[in-house]
Amino acid sequence: MSTFATLRALHTVIGEAIEEIEKVYKAESLDFPSLEAPYYTSLKHSPEVDRAEDLRVDHTVFAAANRIVSAAGQLSATVNKPWFSLIEGINATNVVACLQFLEASNTVEILREAGPGGLHVKDIAKKITALRSWKADGPPVELDSSKLSHVLRILATFHWLREVTPDVFTNNRLSSYIDSGKSFEQLKDSPGTKYDESDGVAAYCATAGDEVFKLMTNLTDWLLNDGGSKSASAFNFTFNTPLKYYEWIEEPGNEHRLVRFGHAMHGTKQFEIAENIIHGFPWEELPKDSVVVDIGGGIGTISLILAEAYPHLRFVVEDRAPVVAIGRQAWGPKYADIFDSGRLSYHAHDFFEPQRPFEVPGVGTVVHPDVMFIRAIAHNWPDSYVLELLKKLRAAAGPNTKLLWIDNMLAYACVDNESGKEGSEAMGAVRSLVPEGSPLLPNLGRASANGYILDIQMLGRFNAKERTYREYEALTSASGWKITRVKRAVGSLWAYTTAVPV
Repeated sequence: MSTFATLRALHTVIGEAIEEIEKVYKAESLDFPSLEAPYYTSLKHSPEVDRAEDLRVDHTVFAAANRIVSAAGQLSATVNKPWFSLIEGINATNVVACLQFLEASNTVEILREAGPGGLHVKDIAKKITALRSWKADGPPVELDSSKLSHVLRILATFHWLREVTPDVFTNNRLSSYIDSGKSFEQLKDSPGTKYDESDGVAAYCATAGDEVFKLMTNLTDWLLNDGGSKSASAFNFTFNTPLKYYEWIEEPGNEHRLVRFGHAMHGTKQFEIAENIIHGFPWEELPKDSVVVDIGGGIGTISLILAEAYPHLRFVVEDRAPVVAIGRQAWGPKYADIFDSGRLSYHAHDFFEPQRPFEVPGVGTVVHPDVMFIRAIAHNWPDSYVLELLKKLRAAAGPNTKLLWIDNMLAYACVDNESGKEGSEAMGAVRSLVPEGSPLLPNLGRASANGYILDIQMLGRFNAKERTYREYEALTSASGWKITRVKRAVGSLWAYTTAVPV
């Protein structure tokens, strides 16, 4: 296929996908949400606005949007001057730094209260300064509004804000996503509770802009000059510590990071849609009061989604003691009925230690859980540790226990002609994520970027990774489990892999 034929094919992919999305929205007399219009999750909206937002995760809309993102990314890579693509890629840290500033400075919350007309950078700078804490040696440094304008302008250029008139900025749909929902007065009176009772997105942004941003700048040095000989990961190399990340954030002086990390993990539910979480496993088939253990479940984000959907089940969130100690308080009164009824409880345990019998409200002592699930856990650990974890869980399993492993299942960036051998395709290996003859990359390119970005973040943070189906299969078979089912999530690389003891 000639380059012009490929460009036209990509153009056709975009046009057809737009038509599919438009058909869904027109059926309900709605327009697609505008990039210019903020959507604050903490505020009430009209039924029409909420419905338009909900339709974004409709199967047809989600799939079509992914094809648009994939095709647009490939078009840009094809026609853009390579030097400009290189500059944008190699200097992506500039945008990351400005996004970090956007969250840390509370600019999104300031602009929310300013309204759609926006605020001049001089006024934004004054409000940012007013929210900064006094130091032992005096008041906070006043922010230079002329510098601020340049930070906000690059964000507007990348569609993270909108410049209404020269030096006057307002939120748009993307920036509103980072909103914590807190008022200016709340942030001023209690800055340490910014992430409490929020959706966790701002906390995720802050964590990514702090530890992750810093360690990724040292990834190359660690890979080429250390490689694990002295520092276990780029994180250890960067922060000069022998401690694992989860141990390090529990150290004195990192209290804010520990709390923030719990909220950030709540934010990671945004990686997939709630429907995937609710229907990724046949929960409805489990008998009443079946016990489901959320291994390494943090403050319980995913278990709470499931507990709301399946009130006949008992969920136990298992994590390290300092994490579960802040679990219930992080939610405030929001899920009081679930906690008070005992449908969700916390259990302090290091999952690398042997699993022991534990008490479950309304059930009693549990030796063999009905289901043990690990979501976004295995990708935090190298293969040797995952193997150890899976063996510990196998030892705790009864004959009818099921293991549910939820992580990204990476596809290759090329056609995988080996995928159909020995039934692997039925289990989760795929030849390609796009139809035969499609001009798109076999892994959907930019539309799947989240999975591969997370993969490299896991490498830098933990010397770990996201995995392909073959890597899943090798670890489960070596630890006494057999994969019986793989359900790929709608619109992403996340997969729900069920295994049984052998």
